[in-house]
Amino acid sequence: MNFEELIEDLTKGSGLKRAQAAADIGKLRDKRAFDALLMALSDQNAGVRNNAAFALGEIGAIEAVPHLISILKKDTEDWVRKSAAKALGILGSHAAIKPLVEALNDVSLVVRKNVIRSLGKIGGPEAVQALAHAASGLDPTVSKMAREALEKLKKNR
Repeated sequence: MNFEELIEDLTKGSGLKRAQAAADIGKLRDKRAFDALLMALSDQNAGVRNNAAFALGEIGAIEAVPHLISILKKDTEDWVRKSAAKALGILGSHAAIKPLVEALNDVSLVVRKNVIRSLGKIGGPEAVQALAHAASGLDPTVSKMAREALEKLKKNR
């Protein structure tokens, strides 16, 4: 499918077609999709929101950071919040660190795991501090991931 057909499916297709179109658009890494993907963040279908959030990271849409932060904080589906966290890590914006740190308290383990990964990708003193705190936390999975992220950050210095 070409770009125009994917945008058509994203905006007018069935739920499954919209979700698949969002995923496929992300793989194209075409920034022309920004507006359509941004609109898809408010789709009633969680699969569409999930794929649109990740696709915004894949296309390098740094201007989507405030919208992704909103999704991270407010979406009712944990896998959509997970994709927002993942996209924020891909984009590497330091503006995302504080909301990511706050999301370390998310009820969903899958969200917290992706928050750890994203903080490890972004780095910086505030991220390191949050990772150090998470490394000493009670959740063994998150603690292990936080220690690994800290090790990677140390190696990349």
